[in-house]
Amino acid sequence: MSRSILSKLNRRTVLRGIGTGLALPMLESMKTPRLLAATTAPTAPVRMACIFVANGAIMDKWKPTGEGKDYQLSPILEPLAPFREDMLVFSGLTQNHARANGDGAGDHARNASAFLTGAQPRKTSGADISVGQSIDQAVAEKIGSQTRLPSIELGIDRGRNAGNCDSGYSCAYSSNISWKTATTPTSKEVNPRLAFERLFGTPETAADLERRMRNRRSILDFVSDDANRVRQAVSGADQRKLDEYFQSVREIEERIARASSAPKDIPDLTLPEGVPSVLAEHTQLMFDILLVAFQTDSTRIATLMLADAGSNRSYPEIDVREGHHELSHHQDDKDKMEKIARIDRYLVERFSYFLEKLKSTTEGDSNLLHNSMILYGSAISDGNRHSHDDLPIILAGHGGGTIETGRYINHPNETPLNNLFLAMADRMGAKLDNHGDSKGVLDLS
Repeated sequence: MSRSILSKLNRRTVLRGIGTGLALPMLESMKTPRLLAATTAPTAPVRMACIFVANGAIMDKWKPTGEGKDYQLSPILEPLAPFREDMLVFSGLTQNHARANGDGAGDHARNASAFLTGAQPRKTSGADISVGQSIDQAVAEKIGSQTRLPSIELGIDRGRNAGNCDSGYSCAYSSNISWKTATTPTSKEVNPRLAFERLFGTPETAADLERRMRNRRSILDFVSDDANRVRQAVSGADQRKLDEYFQSVREIEERIARASSAPKDIPDLTLPEGVPSVLAEHTQLMFDILLVAFQTDSTRIATLMLADAGSNRSYPEIDVREGHHELSHHQDDKDKMEKIARIDRYLVERFSYFLEKLKSTTEGDSNLLHNSMILYGSAISDGNRHSHDDLPIILAGHGGGTIETGRYINHPNETPLNNLFLAMADRMGAKLDNHGDSKGVLDLS
């Protein structure tokens, strides 16, 4: 094994090609050279992702029974059974500034905009939007320079940042959960191809990009010489890990290419190039992109909106033909509530897919789920009443071994959700004194 090549392999090694860079996953060969420190392994970074769902949940079918480690998953959360010991389920957390607090209607816009900011959005449909910095961007401001991208923001619905989308609130509030500053949303990317290019492309010229897309060449083709040199220099185990990683990259590219050329099922609707028309395929692609983003340490901070606030998408794949938002005003109609619970479970199944991918991706002596914190939830609980207390919140992952998982924690009602965000920031190495209406750091140990 060539020590000259190995000496250049570090946690942020990037394979280079014409106009292209591809970061590597963590390899055994990235440890301190055996001759110098045979038992020393790198410290894996901690990652955080915040995943937003719209319109709240049917809470009596969401909440587990029991408490602490002696709890049983609810019907909606059953798809997470394989990860019961890898997560925390919370009750009692509140996002107070998603409430009207004198501003009248507009709970869905406040749901999204206050979810990660913990701040009261200014009620306006004009350009004078203002809410607060979101927790992902507060953390990125402190540690984002440690990776190639400070953060990545993804979504399923395109949305828009202008106009009136909810009772006098700007569409910017409904379409974004990530805010770089109080007045600047960090717009999400919904096109898988563009998200992938953001992660693995470099400042190549428009002509270079057009040539690559025209020839349908893989990013792996451009870094093949560099990849072959690395493969010759690492152990057999690392070669297998590289092969698995390269295969994942190629499969994502192939699926993006198929989505670009597939006929669109919905007439009179212009879809951005590369956006699948099938929701399950779209969400799976976005979760796969998040996986490789974390696996390559391209970024450690991410957000994903599975729908914009107030989304009225139907879910024919689970035989729900009515719009989600329309159903959420169910007025205790049992048939409507059953359909919403079906949507809730369907989205949890999508989330379960991501957790399985994280847990099956080894990193050193552990895995990506162990070294991550994945928040899933909403700043609305009961969509019919537009409640913003006792929120449906899950935190999956062990935070690098700093979180005692496998518990259902029932906090006193009105416990600020922002207390949880402070605890997450601490584990990211980005200690914050406060966030939104926080009153302390939530104990996760």
